[in-house]
Amino acid sequence: MSPRHKALLDEAARPYRGASNSAWRFARSKLRFDPVFSALLRRGCLPDRGTLLDLGCGQGLLLALLVASREQFGRGQWPPGWPPPPLHLTQQGIEFDPYRAGVAQHALAGQAQVTRQDLRDADFPPCSAVVLLDVLMYLEERDQLRVLQKAAAALGPGGLLLLREADADAGFAFRVTRWSERLLEIMRGRLRTRLHYRGAAEWTRLLEALGFSVAVEPMSAGTPFANMLFVCQKRDRG
Repeated sequence: MSPRHKALLDEAARPYRGASNSAWRFARSKLRFDPVFSALLRRGCLPDRGTLLDLGCGQGLLLALLVASREQFGRGQWPPGWPPPPLHLTQQGIEFDPYRAGVAQHALAGQAQVTRQDLRDADFPPCSAVVLLDVLMYLEERDQLRVLQKAAAALGPGGLLLLREADADAGFAFRVTRWSERLLEIMRGRLRTRLHYRGAAEWTRLLEALGFSVAVEPMSAGTPFANMLFVCQKRDRG
């Protein structure tokens, strides 16, 4: 990791100090060791304009990273070789958990809007990009479809959906992922939570049926997990 890359992640985590030490430590660790956050910037995945809707945004780490990226880029301290970050992208997040939503609202005050809502009931505003990172597994299959249908309706032609989920067909790596998620749920006191997974091929078929062109790539670098990133562009049905 280059010094400027590390500085970017540290700057993104800094606003969480004002929420709590645990929130800051989680943000710092998650941003460093989960490859998806840096990958979205390094690969220039996100649009420069419009509205980004981060569904199930948790503490708002992606939103905080985008705020920090604009500031660092403006100071001329951007990681070499990376494309410019989104500079004109309005950011909104939706999170159901009251603690996480509160942390996000505190850390992102004046920078991004985060509302506490249930994705199954929330209305999604028109947007140019939707992000769902490790969220749909917590919903039953019919609710997964409902959320994706609403996301597709909120996006205009050419709109971007970024979905990360575990590949249930990935053998041992998936079993590691499932065991890890189950342990996390036990640590959170949610002993009866049932998680709902699909294979990468099933996710692809579902997304294509909703009007997206889909590219799939592994998104578990440096971890033992079976996570896949689905980069989906809404087709113009006309």
